[in-house]
Amino acid sequence: MSSTDAPHGSVAGPVVRPRRLRTTPALRRMVAETRLHPAELILPAFVREGIDEPAPISAMPGVVQHTRDTLKKAAAEAVAAGLGGIMLYGVPEEAKKDAVGSAGTDPDGILQVALRDVRAEVGDDLVIMSDVCLDETTDHGHCGVLDAEGRVDNDATLARYAEMAVVQADAGAHVLGPSGMMDGQVAVIREALDRAGHEDTAVLAYTAKYSSAFYGPFREAINSSLKGDRKTYQQDPPNAREALRELSLDLDEGADMVMVKPAGPYLDVLRRVADEADVPVAAYQISGEFAMVEAAAERGWVDRDTAMMETLTGIRRAGAQLILTYWAIDAAQRLTLRG
Repeated sequence: MSSTDAPHGSVAGPVVRPRRLRTTPALRRMVAETRLHPAELILPAFVREGIDEPAPISAMPGVVQHTRDTLKKAAAEAVAAGLGGIMLYGVPEEAKKDAVGSAGTDPDGILQVALRDVRAEVGDDLVIMSDVCLDETTDHGHCGVLDAEGRVDNDATLARYAEMAVVQADAGAHVLGPSGMMDGQVAVIREALDRAGHEDTAVLAYTAKYSSAFYGPFREAINSSLKGDRKTYQQDPPNAREALRELSLDLDEGADMVMVKPAGPYLDVLRRVADEADVPVAAYQISGEFAMVEAAAERGWVDRDTAMMETLTGIRRAGAQLILTYWAIDAAQRLTLRG
């Protein structure tokens, strides 16, 4: 009797039953097409000058502006959790902000000091990354130097990025992340690093960094002075093909890795970049993505841990080999417990 020749009155069952491979947790784990590993996770961390205790960030439950001492502890915890890396952001005292972001190139600026602290604490056991951008250190909050009309001057900003790159590499960063979306930033930074003898310092290009509403909590995290927006230099959300042009330029300029940011709203872009790139691809699950899940979980609308792992798996499935996420340590610990 064929599968369609069922006895009178009965319902023919399907021959193919994909559900058979979903019946137990062990089966689902065995046939999973996408796997997360702690080494693929990178923890973004903030260190703030002039504080004695960690300062909670109200829009990001569990995330703080670290002191120098607590940042070192966080880096050691990241090593213990098996993370791939840590991305550092420095928050200077307000009085030290100026029009050109001088704290960003001061060897004794908070980010450079923190880089030396973390490198001394963990050495090469963790990939230490740093943000090459001026928004944390300028009194106007933009990612670059302004011209006489108040617009971001691309080429004047490149000169500042070159200086920042060298002092961050001098301080111990393994990887530099130019995030300002200035045209030519990767080439200028690569040239400056090589000229200064930092040929082994890698560049993680923020290839497609979109102008997004989801950056809101991050601005609290860095005590941003920004008024207005960054739409004239960050990528426009409707455009996907443009990201491939940015990718081509960054690769030609010597990028060692590339990134899409934000991750969740741009999974289609991430997939396209991953299909085209011949270098490792990262994605940044940004502050607003994190905050939405935390807020919904606080209200009992979603299960936090399940939603956390589902979003990270989705980013990995879309093509990211590396994920920057504020859940990095939490997710890594859960992955370890799962085995």
